[in-house]
Amino acid sequence: MRSKVIELSKMSYKNYCVVFVIFALAIVQAVGHDTELYETAACDSNACFEELHGALGDCSCNVDTIDYFNNVKIFPRIQSVVGKDYFRFYKVNLKKECPFWVDDSRCAMKYCHIKTCSKESVPGIENGYGNDDDEEFPALKYSENAQTTPCGSDTDHDPALGYLNMTLSAASQYEIAKWKAYDDSIGNFCECDDKDADAEYVDLSLNPERYTGYKGPSAHRIWRSIYQENCFRVKTNPYESFPYVLSSDLSNMCLEKRVFYRAVSGLHSSINIHLCSKYLLSEKKIGFAAPPEGEWGPNLEEFQRRFDPSKTFGEGSNWLKNLYFVYLLEMRALAKAGPYLEREDYFTGNPVEDEETRDAIRNMLGVIYTFPDHFNESSMFTVGNQAIKLKQEFREHFWNISRIMDCVGCDKCKLWGKLQTQGLGTALKILFSGQWDSFEGDSDQGRLMLKHKSHKRLQRTEIVALFNAFARLSNSIRELENFRNMLSTHTEAPQKSIFGGNEDVDAKKTRCSSAGSKARIWS
Repeated sequence: MRSKVIELSKMSYKNYCVVFVIFALAIVQAVGHDTELYETAACDSNACFEELHGALGDCSCNVDTIDYFNNVKIFPRIQSVVGKDYFRFYKVNLKKECPFWVDDSRCAMKYCHIKTCSKESVPGIENGYGNDDDEEFPALKYSENAQTTPCGSDTDHDPALGYLNMTLSAASQYEIAKWKAYDDSIGNFCECDDKDADAEYVDLSLNPERYTGYKGPSAHRIWRSIYQENCFRVKTNPYESFPYVLSSDLSNMCLEKRVFYRAVSGLHSSINIHLCSKYLLSEKKIGFAAPPEGEWGPNLEEFQRRFDPSKTFGEGSNWLKNLYFVYLLEMRALAKAGPYLEREDYFTGNPVEDEETRDAIRNMLGVIYTFPDHFNESSMFTVGNQAIKLKQEFREHFWNISRIMDCVGCDKCKLWGKLQTQGLGTALKILFSGQWDSFEGDSDQGRLMLKHKSHKRLQRTEIVALFNAFARLSNSIRELENFRNMLSTHTEAPQKSIFGGNEDVDAKKTRCSSAGSKARIWS
């Protein structure tokens, strides 16, 4: 009897040990997860901003000037503009397959999904708001049906004597359609899919850009393909799994290639800042305390992981400078196309709303015109035949990047990736296609182009993308000020360890150094 009791005691002890080990592993895993994602101590508090001042390079402007100009003058105005109905609705095809690789990695989190809206629910669509979709197909005017309308009621006219056969075969119509597609794409720097059968309207106000949990190999592959295969490079950098061009190598590139890289890098930095400022915080809570829709807010540690020089091989501050650089580039595009944009209809069917939209745009453009140090695109692509070839490569590389956005596995990330890429592509089109070189300041030409809608220089989707993309860059610069203030406050308070208590400086530096290898700067 006693031996059975002893045996049962041993079994109970073994079971208890198994349960304890499982429980301990769960705790270690949970702590490890929190340590990596949320609670790693911040490194040198001001390291991200120490070099973020002075001249930007490749332009005559400096960071401090842009900070003041954006935060005080531009930010409130552009936020007012994109809040208007005309800019809230963006038509996009999110069902396109990735053209470069097969990737079944889809974001399964509910925060990745978007809410689309029907065409009829878009303000003014029934009265011509979507008139970009109704452009007459050029080959149709030569079809047999189109030639059946009588020339007139002139009794002296004998149709048989003046007969002119203007019908076209199906093959000819197909070829003409290809010609038009080619002509339309000559000045474009990105793929536009708003006329695709699967394109749908999305209310951007219902689908804000923020961290959704989309990360891992699928997200990493997007940016690795952009940097390694579609950015100009002089050589591969020596750091493993670090696809970016080192700033020390940029000086060995020509101006055009530097501008391309800095524009892409600035866009990437802007997106990263959005994710850090609207980070999913509800996962940090225990039990059922988190709200069902999630809780988003700024994540200071995540911002430092993405931009602290100690974790980015010294490149973090340069990436932030590239944000200011692409901001200048897009602002220059708005200024160059300003005379045209001031005379657009911005029609939604609501006369009061439409007039307010036009007034808001004129007001913002008027402020943009006063900026003293605009980006100077006239210094690029100036060396004869070599410049023509380089501009073609420039366009093709960015076109590929716009197509890579169809490979993003999270619908919300894809939406904002495509919108901001198209916005930057539209800015490049304005600056470098040549269509706008003799346009700036010519008010009569701006009025003429609006009378002839079939020759519109910008489609509605391009205008929506251009303003929203610039708004996101403006928001990123504004958020940098918030992170700078948070870091100042963070420095003054004692740093707490995730295990409780305060850490000394040496311990903090040790943890920062070891955490550098875990930097999540991809997604």
